Amino acid sequence: MAERLSSVLRQVTGSSKPIDVIQQQNPDDIVVTLAIRTPLAKGKKGGFKDTLLDGLMLKMLEQALRKSNLDPQLVEDVCVGNVSDAKAAYYSRAAVLAAGFPPTTAASSVNRFCSSGLKAIQDIANQISAGSIDIGLAMGVESMTQGGDRLERPFVDDILNANQHAADCMQPMGQTSENVGKDFDITREVQDRYAAESYRRAEVAQKAGYFDDEIVPIKATIKDPKTGETKEVTLTKDEGPRYGTTYESLSKIKPAFLPHGDRSHAGNSSQVTDGAAAVLLMKRSKAIELGQPIMAKFVGATVAGLAPRIMGIGPSIAIPKLLGKYGLTIDDIDVVELNEAFASMAVYCKDKLNIPWEKMNPRGGAIALGHPLGCTGARQVVTGLSECRRTKKKVLLTSMCIGTGQGMAGLFINEQL
Repeated sequence: MAERLSSVLRQVTGSSKPIDVIQQQNPDDIVVTLAIRTPLAKGKKGGFKDTLLDGLMLKMLEQALRKSNLDPQLVEDVCVGNVSDAKAAYYSRAAVLAAGFPPTTAASSVNRFCSSGLKAIQDIANQISAGSIDIGLAMGVESMTQGGDRLERPFVDDILNANQHAADCMQPMGQTSENVGKDFDITREVQDRYAAESYRRAEVAQKAGYFDDEIVPIKATIKDPKTGETKEVTLTKDEGPRYGTTYESLSKIKPAFLPHGDRSHAGNSSQVTDGAAAVLLMKRSKAIELGQPIMAKFVGATVAGLAPRIMGIGPSIAIPKLLGKYGLTIDDIDVVELNEAFASMAVYCKDKLNIPWEKMNPRGGAIALGHPLGCTGARQVVTGLSECRRTKKKVLLTSMCIGTGQGMAGLFINEQL
């Protein structure tokens, strides 16, 4: 099917290069006209620790409305990716109305674990492509401070006893990371050296101001846990980067997921984080009609499944599946944003797919920046497009593993060169 699609595209366009095909500009293209995010704050103790999920949604929606310079009457749907709160659909609809959108702007929430933000983008893009709506806003929002464990009980016996894959969906994420490390012989040292580089890149990027054009300042109220006093602060920078982190310092951290293994720990795993991101989408023809800036073209996205016990290697399945649909190879990609849920899976995917390390997470990833679950899929698009603009690169690939054994990948073309 993928080969047939690529063949048809070449016949229609007269081009022999698939990379040229996906960069062509047509009126019906789905384009990004706004891509922004909040700073990423440390869960439980950072700048958003006292901001509830609906409050964080509202802050992001207000900024999206302000920064877009778009009549809110024109936005027909808002889709919010969120993982940790089953009431997210209530919050998203109420926050949309509170932010200044009219009752005619619909809202929903979506949850496919760590890909939820990208799935929200895919949902809005598909609606526009199908003609269901003209303009939509995709968001990813997560308060890991407030969110709890979604598995409050084991699965019913009929599921647990059905087969091993079904039972393995119970495995905690840390255990799956240790499975990847052991199954594919990714040593503690290799993981720690990878993590140290993620921290180094994030430090360099933050000090150089690379994140500044993607982050919108957010005011928040924080409460002193000792005195009970509250004060208002303005968050402008990510709180995750730990300057001066080295392999040597990481090598001293105790394993976090015993007895499952001794290779993953707090320093080479993604951080618990609060944050939000927003991506505004419409057809190219509509953006031109409204005078909206065209930042990028959404090419497509796909999801893939695999054994739940090694869920971390999901991108190694999803990325080839997506590239194959368009006749592309990893050599056609300029920037890769791959979620660093754990160093084990990041190392595996990088090596398995032969991704040049200089292309992958050039500003660091979730190990250094944080991984607000439902936000990450949108956050990586925001960061990746910012990096493409800075370096005058065109093709962005974003991907992440997904709990219970899945992977997702998305493809974008930067048009702000």
